[in-house]
Amino acid sequence: AGIGKCVAMDLARRNARTILACRSRERGQAAVEEIRAVTGNPAVLLGLLDTGSLASVRAFASAVLRQEQRLDLLVNNAGVTGLPFAITSEGLEQTFATNYLGPFLLTNLLLG
Repeated sequence: AGIGKCVAMDLARRNARTILACRSRERGQAAVEEIRAVTGNPAVLLGLLDTGSLASVRAFASAVLRQEQRLDLLVNNAGVTGLPFAITSEGLEQTFATNYLGPFLLTNLLLG
C-alpha cells in the first residue's frame, strides 16, 4: 500500500521485473495481481519479508540471490510507527529492527 505500491506500479509500467517484498501473503498477492492487471506486466512477483525479523531478511535475501541473475534497484520502504514497546524473538526492539536493522541487513546481503 502507499508509497511502496506506487513505486512498484511505476517500475512495472516501465516493464521492470518487480519483486514486492511484503509481510502479508494475502495483501501482497492482491497488490501483485492489481499491478499486473493495470500495467500488463506479468513479471511482478511476490516475496515474503518481515524486516522486523533478521531471519526473515536473511531468507528473503538468500532467495533473491538464488533466483535472480542481477538486481538493479532496491527500494527500502518498509516502516512502522506508533507501535507499543516490544522485543522481537531475536531480542531487538521491534520498531528499531523493522525500520533500521532489517533494511540495513537486507541492503548489505544483496550487495553480495
